[in-house]
Amino acid sequence: MKKMGLNEIRASYLEFFRMKEHLIMDSFSVVPKNDKSLLLINAGMAPLKPYFTGLQTPPSKRIATCQKCIRTGDIDNVGKTSRHATFFEMLGNFSFGDYFKEEIIPWSWEYVTEVLDIPKEKLYVTVYLDDDEAETLWKSKTDVKHSHIFRLGKEDNFWEHGVGPCGPCSEIHFYKGEGEILSAEEFVKASNEDKAIEFWNLVFTQFDKDEEGNYNELDFPNIDTGMGLERIATIMQEVDSIFEVDTFKNILNKVTDISNVAYGIEKDKDISLRIITDHIRSVSFMIGDGVLPSNEGRGYVLRRLLRRAARHGKVLGINPGFLAELVEVVVLNSESAYPELAEKKDYIKKVIKIEEKRFSETIDSGMEILKDFIAELERTNKTILSGDKGFKLYDTYGFPIELTLEILEEKNLHLDLEGFNEEMKVQRERARAARAESNYMGAEIKTVDTISKEIKTEFLGYNTLKTESVVLSLVDDKDIVDVLHEGEKGALVTASTSFYPEMGGQVGDIGVVYNENFKARVINTRKNIGSQIVHFIEVEEGLINTGDNIVLKVDENNREGIQKNHSATHLLQSSLREVLGQHVHQSGSFVDKEKLRFDFTHFTGLSQKEINEVENLVNKAIMNVYEVNTKVMSIEEAKESGATSLFDEKYGESVRVVSIGEFSKELCGGTHTDNIGKIGLFKIISESGIAAGIRRIEAVTGFKALEFVEKKENLLKEISYQVKATEGDVLSKIQTLQAEIKLKEKEISDLNLKLASGAEKEILDNLIDVKGVKVAIKALKDVDGDSLRNLADKIKDKIKSGVVVLGSTQDGKVNFIAMASKDVLDKGVHCGKIIKDVAKIAGGGGGGRPDMAQAGGKNPEKLDEALNSVKNIMENLVK
Repeated sequence: MKKMGLNEIRASYLEFFRMKEHLIMDSFSVVPKNDKSLLLINAGMAPLKPYFTGLQTPPSKRIATCQKCIRTGDIDNVGKTSRHATFFEMLGNFSFGDYFKEEIIPWSWEYVTEVLDIPKEKLYVTVYLDDDEAETLWKSKTDVKHSHIFRLGKEDNFWEHGVGPCGPCSEIHFYKGEGEILSAEEFVKASNEDKAIEFWNLVFTQFDKDEEGNYNELDFPNIDTGMGLERIATIMQEVDSIFEVDTFKNILNKVTDISNVAYGIEKDKDISLRIITDHIRSVSFMIGDGVLPSNEGRGYVLRRLLRRAARHGKVLGINPGFLAELVEVVVLNSESAYPELAEKKDYIKKVIKIEEKRFSETIDSGMEILKDFIAELERTNKTILSGDKGFKLYDTYGFPIELTLEILEEKNLHLDLEGFNEEMKVQRERARAARAESNYMGAEIKTVDTISKEIKTEFLGYNTLKTESVVLSLVDDKDIVDVLHEGEKGALVTASTSFYPEMGGQVGDIGVVYNENFKARVINTRKNIGSQIVHFIEVEEGLINTGDNIVLKVDENNREGIQKNHSATHLLQSSLREVLGQHVHQSGSFVDKEKLRFDFTHFTGLSQKEINEVENLVNKAIMNVYEVNTKVMSIEEAKESGATSLFDEKYGESVRVVSIGEFSKELCGGTHTDNIGKIGLFKIISESGIAAGIRRIEAVTGFKALEFVEKKENLLKEISYQVKATEGDVLSKIQTLQAEIKLKEKEISDLNLKLASGAEKEILDNLIDVKGVKVAIKALKDVDGDSLRNLADKIKDKIKSGVVVLGSTQDGKVNFIAMASKDVLDKGVHCGKIIKDVAKIAGGGGGGRPDMAQAGGKNPEKLDEALNSVKNIMENLVK
């Protein structure tokens, strides 16, 4: 048996199937496209589902891939077992109605025994108990020992996922034990003991399961195989754990160096080392595919993995900020197969650094909240923290549950795990509902998605806005139909069109379709799941039939506006990269005739200087009146030419490259103006953050940009008139007015303080006693927050020991302040809790530290009632 590295195995597999006339496709992104059933790609065949269902035509009937996958269902087992991982690679070869069992069975045996050179006596095969054909082929087409073939039931050797394509499967296993397995019962026992390792599953998709549970034979059966790359690597490298595979081990060794913790000495520390090793691989690939940390969806998965790894770094005594350093090793080990990792390495490291820093701050704030929870338990003589509080720490503040359990244990306290798990269950159900239970495709199948995939449309819209064509399919709101009448809405597909469909952020074209018998407005143009161009129409006159010859005419003004804004996004991206750095990548866009929106990767808000620089660069390019040229070339040629691609887009063998002089070169299928000078003027109207590490610029061009400038000019004139200054002097006049206002505000504040101070003697003369603690309470009027705080501070100093709670109404609102001397805190006084309960009565909220807290309220008429509650609150707090 050859001892092969993980990268070598991957290359050998893909080359083997290349020689079997398979198209070798790069891995798809871990972010699913048009699949609501998945949060992240979790199997090699998942991105290919449209080909299996017939909704899309595959680029080849034979395909082989090595697919990046993320699975977090068994996250609690990661690090504890030898085989669980959140990130893994799945080798797969697929046939879409081409070859079947007769080919794949001998091919799989050839690859395993001749390329990998695995000893035949160590190999065992299982088939579905009713699949005579598969067993016969194994015996006749390979030299596997017949006693090494076992028939197993549906649970082991039949693949299905609800309704849709399904079928029996055959698995190849490697036996690590001594001697020979003699029966199916012995085989199952060896599998359960991890002595017989399944490493390649050959799925024979030959049935279509319907809603009634019937298995109908497919006209064109498919092949779908999957081999876990990490699992076969453990066999080829003769190791017992995926963490001992070469690429894993290189990362793990780096973690041991950073932590100065040896591997294989202490069980708990080994778990932490393995968790960090696995999770850094996952997060590097996820960020590389455009996922960013957030509190929901796949962003939450990423954040959880990052924080879990950081938490285990803390367990090992590693200083915060170490995870970004590990990215170097991940990239070094995987860049040969995934060059995008190297291209985005700096960006990946930056995202991780920001999230690690945020988590470090979260830990600190979470510790404070947990301390309060513990103090409350101790004060009330309870030993169990409620599940909802534990979950709030975990979910809202990102505080690891294992850390909560550890800290509670140190205090001889416990967490209501049943209650916590119930909260987790509710959250999972919410997430599942958000993903939506759906069919095999995981996307809502509309009538337009069922149009025959044999129908093709030639797009002519790059060169002409008017086309004569024939109607190939008509759809109303429910069915594929033969005719649409006046007043009806529907959709049509033609043999050719000039209408560009909504794609890549560019909105779909609008316009008209007509002949001598009818006229209809095209209100949108989009692609369906099968990538067919669909025109959505409203019939205004006459009727239209399938087979009619019609004219399709794009709205020229609308297209022109779209093209100018689309070309401007290309100029904008190049300018952003020049001003901010090469880490800037497009992460989304929206372009119509009115405006453009451009989302991009960057970590801080742009300064006005940077916005001006970007805007000036774009306008300079426009004034240089560059011609816009397009060229179709191979993906390799495009990359060599320096063309920029979308962050997580999947490209075919041929791509369209749009060049704007020497200023910009991008892979793009959209429509553009032929000369950049036609844009006229470019103005940025806003810049904002929309997610961690993602910024958004909104801008206008041409006459819309002129309108924007005119509005600003008119506003400046109006301001100049109001402040009685020339346009050139308006800023200094406003600064003078601001200084005058500030002076007046100080005078008012001083007067308020004097008014408040006048109440000082009355407050001191009316102190109350609550279980030996002096309490000062007073309702005031028209005293601002600063003056209220100053007065409370003075009262606290004068009473030396005790609590001060003051409230004041001002401008239809209420302000509260509570202060306490340090000595009374040991008696159970907590200003944050006092103020929270007080403010609640006045329709507000707030909180703070045990010694000082402030809050606001919306109901000034409740001020007296709120302050009257202080005595009861104090009686419950003071021990």
